[in-house]
Amino acid sequence: MLSIKHLSKAYVAGKPILTDIDLDIAERGITAIIGPSGTGKSTLIRCINRLVEPTSGAIEFEGRDLTRLPRGALRLARRRIGMVFQEFNLVERLTVMENLLSGRLGYVSAWKAWRRKFPASDVARAFELLDIVGLSGFANQRADSLSGGQRQRVGIARAVMQEPSVLLADEPTSSLDPKTSVEIMQLLADIARARSIPVIVNMHDVELARRFADRIVGMAGGRIVFDGPPALLSDETLKTIYGGEAWLH
Repeated sequence: MLSIKHLSKAYVAGKPILTDIDLDIAERGITAIIGPSGTGKSTLIRCINRLVEPTSGAIEFEGRDLTRLPRGALRLARRRIGMVFQEFNLVERLTVMENLLSGRLGYVSAWKAWRRKFPASDVARAFELLDIVGLSGFANQRADSLSGGQRQRVGIARAVMQEPSVLLADEPTSSLDPKTSVEIMQLLADIARARSIPVIVNMHDVELARRFADRIVGMAGGRIVFDGPPALLSDETLKTIYGGEAWLH
């Protein structure tokens, strides 16, 4: 359903962040991308929906190469790619409900969006999702009144409001405490299973990746050095990914 072929990215010529990435994503399940800071995990995630423009390569999604789409066609394709951000990316002054409904902006006219006029079916779906993410009583609260974990739940619900074919999560637990991190990963896993959509999440926490991912992709130096099930992620492989071994003990 998503196929990345020979993807490379260099912000500065001759100094690639990503080098010749090949990655096929199945129609369901959680793929966790792990690796040290600076190895290109976030860049890879953001290349998929072209928040970062790839330098070369192809990203085939639902039969089309996203790297070649003009702006209008890319806007339509992005409706099918949900995104959960590390820093939540909510509109702080808006209510929880208004933030959720912003996930439908790609489906309504600019005039209706400006007037915040959404179909009743969208509002009903938003209330349903608030219940699913555990925020059923928070519809009218401003986003800036929420805790970090609550904000990330809103971010997840907003992404699901798009009815995506794939869900990208860019370090969704890095600013959260351990208990909340487990809850957020469980929520992503539940949504992936209930809606039969793939989730691609980059993360630093190896144990969280082992616990929740169906597949782990390990990156080092801008390249994929491991791709397999959590059970095959050995200490030797982790040393290849992260370097050294003192941190393992």
